[in-house]
Amino acid sequence: MARKWFANACAILLLPSCQTLKPGDLLFHVVEQGNAITDVTPGMIDHVAIVLSKDSVIEAVSTGVKTTPLDSLRQQKGYYIIGRVRKVDAAQSVANARQYLGRKYDRLYLPDNEDIYCSELVQFSFIDTQGQRLFSSIPMSFHDASGRITDYWTKFYRQYNIAVPEGQPGTNPGELSQRKMVRIKGRLR
Repeated sequence: MARKWFANACAILLLPSCQTLKPGDLLFHVVEQGNAITDVTPGMIDHVAIVLSKDSVIEAVSTGVKTTPLDSLRQQKGYYIIGRVRKVDAAQSVANARQYLGRKYDRLYLPDNEDIYCSELVQFSFIDTQGQRLFSSIPMSFHDASGRITDYWTKFYRQYNIAVPEGQPGTNPGELSQRKMVRIKGRLR
């Protein structure tokens, strides 16, 4: 049901030409075919990056938190939608994100370690004009629509000898894209 809503919303919202990007905008990666992340989270979004300038973003990827040329995002499969966060202190949020440069990527999506994943970078960095965090944690989801933890995630965590962190505090890019304070402005072209 969430995927159907998302697909319909994107068909409507993504028709306008790309808006001018601003520092602090969010770029949500929409995949054309599902994957382990989109199977257990809303929509078909599996990644989020933060706009630094008209030419670059900061993101948490497999090699860690780094800056990436904006043009390289345009080369990836799928596409990106632009989210603009309301009531944000964009300059300070971007400065906060820069403090995580070089941090290792959290491939286990755990809430209590020093490593960081893409939507966690957004959650930890973004503040409002009063200096308060804009994005609260939500319970992590590794289950499908029936409530069953998927085989992919069961096997993934078994190889590390840890329990699937189902319900632990966290975040995901699909859910962030649906927050009331995020306005979808268009599609990155």
